[in-house]
Amino acid sequence: MPLKHDLNAKEVIITRKQQTKQLGNITWPVSASQRTHPSVTWIRPHHCRGNTDETYDTILYHVKDKVAHITLNRPERLNAINYQMPVELKNAVERANMDKTVKVIVLSGAGRSFCAGYDLVMSAEQGRGDENIGNQKMPWDPLEDFGMMDFCTKAFMSLWRSYKPTIAKVHGYGIAGGSDIALCADMVIMAEDAKIGYPPARVWGCPTTAMWTYRVGPEKAKRILLTGDLISGKEAAKMGLVLEAVPSDKLDETVEKLADRIKTVPSNQLFFQKQVINQVVEQMGLFQAQRLSTLFDGMSRHSPEGVAFQKYAMEHGFKEAVKGRDSGEVDWTEEAEKHGRE
Repeated sequence: MPLKHDLNAKEVIITRKQQTKQLGNITWPVSASQRTHPSVTWIRPHHCRGNTDETYDTILYHVKDKVAHITLNRPERLNAINYQMPVELKNAVERANMDKTVKVIVLSGAGRSFCAGYDLVMSAEQGRGDENIGNQKMPWDPLEDFGMMDFCTKAFMSLWRSYKPTIAKVHGYGIAGGSDIALCADMVIMAEDAKIGYPPARVWGCPTTAMWTYRVGPEKAKRILLTGDLISGKEAAKMGLVLEAVPSDKLDETVEKLADRIKTVPSNQLFFQKQVINQVVEQMGLFQAQRLSTLFDGMSRHSPEGVAFQKYAMEHGFKEAVKGRDSGEVDWTEEAEKHGRE
């Protein structure tokens, strides 16, 4: 799935005939099966020029009363992240930034959840290598993996870097990669009964946006990431992970009120305040932490336990693998010893 990303172009070009794949500035070889696999499709993010009539495959976008609404739109998969979503999310944020009528951006999810993480059914249940770029055949190339995940991390961080304030509205599940996205927003408001967390911290993942420590401090971040436990919106608000948690039937109203209040402030004033606050966090090493976490995320998927988890998912299905991971019933080191090293 070679990809050439140019923000000034009309589309991201993906062709089966090319021999390389690009995400950001990283280029790496593509196998023959990747070039011909039916899951490889054309991705068409859009030239960001304000309020033009443009469509997306994985998100919805509209502007109303100075608020840009971006909605993750794969409800049949609980808005799981595929190859297209990071590109389209980034372009939508940039589109809102270039629209002078927009004062604030609200990000939400269609259907029953905000975002259930990466679409791992299409990766965890597939064989290593071939079209499955998240799980390479051994020996694996860390640069190839880093290029892919660093691209996604930077796309999610468009919410953080946005000149305009961003609010994530979380209902249902905002877990794994979904929590990566939500925690990049300036403010997060959750339904009290929604769930957030990073279960792949138990095996097969590391949160590449590395936002947990900056939001709740090291001890509470360790409590979440050393267990992979999910917490409710109410618990998340109590520990300071998110701004507020409200009953689910009040979520839309609460977010709308906050956005309405923010949009009464001049755009330049909003920009000034946000940049100062962001600078404080960035000076604490945010980008260095993200670089390290993105490298470790690749390592976690190619460690002996990570390989064992992926093989288990192939044999039993991803749902069973997740059940074994989250319950603690499967010892992944033992599983790795059963399979042996590749």
